[in-house]
Amino acid sequence: MVNSASCDTFAARFIKHLNTMIIVPVKEGENIERALKKFKRKFEKTGVIKELRGRQAFKKPSEVRREEIKHARYVQQLQQSED
Repeated sequence: MVNSASCDTFAARFIKHLNTMIIVPVKEGENIERALKKFKRKFEKTGVIKELRGRQAFKKPSEVRREEIKHARYVQQLQQSED
């Protein structure tokens, strides 16, 4: 088992993600398609796939900051347009 002190590496964090199970409560008579949809939503919220895709190619810290600023501007414009 991985202890919390050694969770500084990607492999340790990935193993920690694998150890957490996604539980989808299914009511009796509920459609399997609906249960799968719930599972997919919960899985997307964990962010595992997003993190793996982000690690496929290295991004310089300046590029990451630039993207964050660009996203913040976009969100701010959306909020201003709502008002």
